[in-house]
Amino acid sequence: MGSFSIWHWLIVLVIVALVFGTKRLRNIGEDVGSAIKGFRKGMQDGDAQQLKADPPAQPGTTETKSERDSV
Repeated sequence: MGSFSIWHWLIVLVIVALVFGTKRLRNIGEDVGSAIKGFRKGMQDGDAQQLKADPPAQPGTTETKSERDSV
């Protein structure tokens, strides 16, 4: 039962293209691509907001976050 050769994958690709059509496959690809872009942007925005909300401690200080909040 080993792995499939390149010819098997090409045949599967042709059958999928015939069943769904190239326009529908292109639309699905665009939707997936925009979803991935949105996810990446959201992850970067979340990291930037977290850094703004919790700035790193200055070197030489031993104050913890709870001590800063209580002041």
